[in-house]
Amino acid sequence: MKVRIDVLRQKNPLEKSYVQSFEYEYEDKSTTVAKALSDINKQDIIKDTEGQKADKIRWECSCMQKKCGACAMRINSLPSLACDKRLSELGNIIKLEPLKKFPVIADLTVDRSVMFEALKTAKVWFEKNAQPNERRTETVHEASRCLQCGCCLEICPNFAADMRFKGFAAAVPLTRLIAEASEDEKKRIFASYSMYFYEGCGKSLACRDICPAGIDSEFLMVNSNAAAIWKRKRR
Repeated sequence: MKVRIDVLRQKNPLEKSYVQSFEYEYEDKSTTVAKALSDINKQDIIKDTEGQKADKIRWECSCMQKKCGACAMRINSLPSLACDKRLSELGNIIKLEPLKKFPVIADLTVDRSVMFEALKTAKVWFEKNAQPNERRTETVHEASRCLQCGCCLEICPNFAADMRFKGFAAAVPLTRLIAEASEDEKKRIFASYSMYFYEGCGKSLACRDICPAGIDSEFLMVNSNAAAIWKRKRR
């Protein structure tokens, strides 16, 4: 089977982006976008569909097993993990673009440091010993599956890098803290959840539909809203 892969390329943040197309042939129906990119870059001389010599495609990867989130990009206009998308499910023409809500470094590689800085701003950590709660085990397990890939932020209609709202990528670890917080830490953690997530979330649940890990954002929101917002207001 043969496909055309259109890559939105950009040599560096200061240069204009352009589309460069590559032909790729495969036999195994389980072949992923990540495998295709790796194979293209392994060629001694890379040529595009017009026969022009091309530089290696810049993109990120690590585990290649849908566990690290490094290979997040837009595939046919939707944020996805390259190691999770099979070519056979994407059609004859596949469009690859970098995530749009993060600064481009080069080609499909973006700077997602704003996502990790948000975790610092929201102080997503315990300052004292946690209190494991067996009744909240399901919540903690669900939150622990987050890959911090940024796909939820890419699809979120309320998120922008320069806003106070930090999106579901910050809310997920906060929901884990809420489930296990000691009485001394609840006030701080509840305040962070309210300020950096609850007050800015439009409840579109786009994050639930796009999450590569299949995290049930509605389940986490319902539990955390109940603990951090509604019960607090009643008190």
